[in-house]
Amino acid sequence: MSVLCYNKGCGQRFDPDKNSDDVCTYHPGVPVFHDALKGWSCCKRRTTDFSDFLSIAGCTKGPHNQEKPTEPVKPEVKCDECIIQAPKPLESIQRPSPDEPFSVLQQKVSPSLKQALEKLKLTEENAEEIKEDSDEIKIGTSCKNGGCSKTFSGQDSDGETCLYHAGVPIFHEGMKYWSCCKRKTSDFNTFLSQEGCTKGNHQWNIKDTGKKVVPCRFDWHQTGSQVIISIYAKNSLPELSSVEGNSTVLKIRIIFEGEKEFEKQISLWGVIDASKSCVNMLAAKIEVVLKKAEPMSWARLDLPPAAPPKEEKNENDVDSEDDD
Repeated sequence: MSVLCYNKGCGQRFDPDKNSDDVCTYHPGVPVFHDALKGWSCCKRRTTDFSDFLSIAGCTKGPHNQEKPTEPVKPEVKCDECIIQAPKPLESIQRPSPDEPFSVLQQKVSPSLKQALEKLKLTEENAEEIKEDSDEIKIGTSCKNGGCSKTFSGQDSDGETCLYHAGVPIFHEGMKYWSCCKRKTSDFNTFLSQEGCTKGNHQWNIKDTGKKVVPCRFDWHQTGSQVIISIYAKNSLPELSSVEGNSTVLKIRIIFEGEKEFEKQISLWGVIDASKSCVNMLAAKIEVVLKKAEPMSWARLDLPPAAPPKEEKNENDVDSEDDD
């Protein structure tokens, strides 16, 4: 059974029976924040971005640590009139099952988003009136197939072969790729420029393809009591978008800019209280504010997958190979 490592900067799962002296890369020091720069006392690298600070690779090798750090107990504060007892540290919360029932996180729509959607609605109504008069495809219309960057330049465009991605975009542990070809990259622009792996016909009208699944840039940061995920999708539709969660899993579905769709499921590194979490829908982005179940620092946003068990080679098979 794999367990989590609580060394600073690690956060990986490991097998306690296979915990060698140099398998973990971590920070033995403490976080240092000075003049807007963030780093660790044990190494020299500094950054102004909090997410970049969390991703700084460890500078020391050693064994993994399965012992969860405890909160320091503050001493009693005595005075002439009263005795103030410091609160006891929270007991470690056992990780709940990911199969717990999901609940929809409370949604808060900002005035800026409401105004943007009102303007967008008027624009769409005008566009619908124009469409009723003519179904002609305009010059410069982009192909709606994922990964295709071609635009309509006339009737000859219909005879071209479309190279596109038939799968869906996947973002996992900093890597970005399409499910249909799995050419992984850590750079978002390189991901967007990957040539399609499937041949077909161009799709100029969105009505032919329905919702278009697209990647969205997102990041996260944390405070002592919250984790905040920012999804950069403009003009999201509150009535069609939702974020569901339980104590350890988050399901995100955002419909934005009319026909675009972003979906992601996250197995969270820590435990949250879904009933006290919410979704702030702004004009330029969506913020998912998660309430931590216990006040501790998360090593990362998502829980690393458990390593598959290694198959042990049968001794009889080794003997037979030697005989040959």
